[in-house]
Amino acid sequence: MAVKHPLQTVKRASIPSIQPKRTQARHASLLRRPHRPYTFTQLVTLSDGSTYTCRTTSPAPVFRSTKDTRNHPLWQPSLDSLRNVEQDEAGRLRAFRERFGRGWDLDSEVGGGDEGGSLMDLISGGTYSKPGSKEMASQTKGKKGKK
Repeated sequence: MAVKHPLQTVKRASIPSIQPKRTQARHASLLRRPHRPYTFTQLVTLSDGSTYTCRTTSPAPVFRSTKDTRNHPLWQPSLDSLRNVEQDEAGRLRAFRERFGRGWDLDSEVGGGDEGGSLMDLISGGTYSKPGSKEMASQTKGKKGKK
């Protein structure tokens, strides 16, 4: 058995080699040009007959507007011709009046009197009729149905 000399087991001291730090390589990604569709020139005709041209993707050469800022009550609130409350295009106003009566009409509030009853009457469930009105008396009776 050979005896190892202590100097043979000692390693030489060396300076660690300093390597440059690796940096992350980020190559530029390909940016595609955005798709721009072709735009057509379009003549827009408003409801009052005035016209203007604009560029749009719609291929129709002429656009005729039926509802616009000239004939809509939200844009022209002062025009009386646009505030036709009684216009019932689909019969929905008539169906509402048949179901709930005329108590919600603006004319009944302006004319004075409490023809349709107050809102509290509707909430409490009781309806009060005028003397001699059989129509309102028949509505106060509850309809029995399936529960």
